[in-house]
Amino acid sequence: MMYRLSKVLAEAGLASRRESERLLLAGRVSVNGETVTSPGLQVDPTRDRIVVDGRPLPPPEPKRYLLLHKPRGYLTSRSDPRGRPVVMDLLGSQPPVRLFPVGRLDADAEGLLLLTNDGPLAQRLLHPRFQIPRIYEVEVEGRVLANGLERFRRGALLEDGPARPADVRLLRRSTGSTWLELTFAEGRYHEVKRFCQAFGHRVVTLRRTGFGPLRLGGLAPGKMRALTLRELAAIRSLPLIRR
Repeated sequence: MMYRLSKVLAEAGLASRRESERLLLAGRVSVNGETVTSPGLQVDPTRDRIVVDGRPLPPPEPKRYLLLHKPRGYLTSRSDPRGRPVVMDLLGSQPPVRLFPVGRLDADAEGLLLLTNDGPLAQRLLHPRFQIPRIYEVEVEGRVLANGLERFRRGALLEDGPARPADVRLLRRSTGSTWLELTFAEGRYHEVKRFCQAFGHRVVTLRRTGFGPLRLGGLAPGKMRALTLRELAAIRSLPLIRR
């Protein structure tokens, strides 16, 4: 696959995108033996020999994709300065590639979390332009009746603008609480909690069960698995972000 040369340099960890462009303009980069100064040159890092200051660029890391059922009590982060549990602790011994979580789940939430080292794919999944659906099972305090469901479907005005779920479904009612399935196409900060609170229903339990074409299924909390070939094909078919 072809990428902008400045992007390849930046993702190799040599410099930021802007600093990579300065390296090119200074004539410090060659591709297949020829000095290159154009940041927009399209290269294939798996085939082209890219050299910076006389040193070959290391081959790109193999891409990895893990679907994790994040349990409650874990931060969606690689590390925490206060020593609190983070999702990377669940990996045990660190894999040979540097994985990172795609998007966020609150510490008191659980559910589907994608871990990968594929930066461009992560950007496509998170970019608001593509409206990638996130599906949540939500237990809220109180009983949500039929007219309450209609209010949910009409949406609410939050501090950062209107919020309207793409889908609302009643799952079940229990004593003092109601289970709903809510689908949102954005990953706004605490969106589900703030949305339910706008109707007077505090969120008791929050579980993400779907993210784009991915589904949590019966994966137990704390467990993970590699994406299937079908899942990989589905997420790789998402539109590219043109820059």
